[in-house]
Amino acid sequence: MSSVAVVAHAGKSLDGGLPQLRETLEANGISNARWYEVPKSRLAPSQLVRALRKRAELIFVWGGDGMVQRCMDVAAGSEARIAIVPAGTANLFASNLGIPKSIDGAVQVGLGGSTRKLDVGSVNGEKFAVMAGVGFDALVIRDADRELKRKLGRAAYVLAAARNLRVKPFEARIDVDGKRWFRGPASLVLFGNVGEAFAGIKAFDDARPDDGLLEVGVGSADGIMDWSRTFVRSAVGKVSDSPFVSVTRGRSIEVRLDRKVLYELDGGTRSKTRKFRVDVVPSAVNVCVPGGSSHV
Repeated sequence: MSSVAVVAHAGKSLDGGLPQLRETLEANGISNARWYEVPKSRLAPSQLVRALRKRAELIFVWGGDGMVQRCMDVAAGSEARIAIVPAGTANLFASNLGIPKSIDGAVQVGLGGSTRKLDVGSVNGEKFAVMAGVGFDALVIRDADRELKRKLGRAAYVLAAARNLRVKPFEARIDVDGKRWFRGPASLVLFGNVGEAFAGIKAFDDARPDDGLLEVGVGSADGIMDWSRTFVRSAVGKVSDSPFVSVTRGRSIEVRLDRKVLYELDGGTRSKTRKFRVDVVPSAVNVCVPGGSSHV
């Protein structure tokens, strides 16, 4: 068996917790895994670096999308395989890939599934695996804080979205692969590596994390009625059919706003800024997925 490591967010839980993960690994012949636990996801990168320096070939990442993002930021470009144990709230990357939300199932994917080389995105130099969002999306992530998610689970995102339906639009200029694509008022700019966003919304219908492209979406909804029509459209058809949504895809995107706006990467908010350089990093990470998976 290849050298195995576990990088775990100690504050996240799934099934019987980290003791069960250790027992499950041992039951599958992994008794000498290197173990790295962190109390916050922002501390994970240094532990991932330690695992790579110890020549770990298979790294189990325990946590939610924020934890996965922090680890992907470091693992990109390495030969190590990343196996995700989805112990967070939304777990969008895992669900898009069909990884089971159970310890036994996730471990079996890591030990006996297939390996896919997947793209990641990069926003101002920091990589993401699922999506990055500017404006409305980031405000929802901010307001669906840890306490609210503990009480409501994924419904926390729905409540947080309702609280931000009156967000003031900003002026945006967006160039995709060197050509002007959008100019005008926007409430949301979204960059996607996969299709499913928070609360089960299909943000991008044709997204694939291995096509060398990023999906780009702009939402211009302004107020409760506009957003309500957009959400209904996403539920009964394609969100891209909404008159308040514009969608394209590309390899390199430049965004300039008329004011500093909050943004997020894979469920973690970042400081406000008004300029964004977004690029795809093709075939950047080796990720364990279910064998014969029909997911993206």
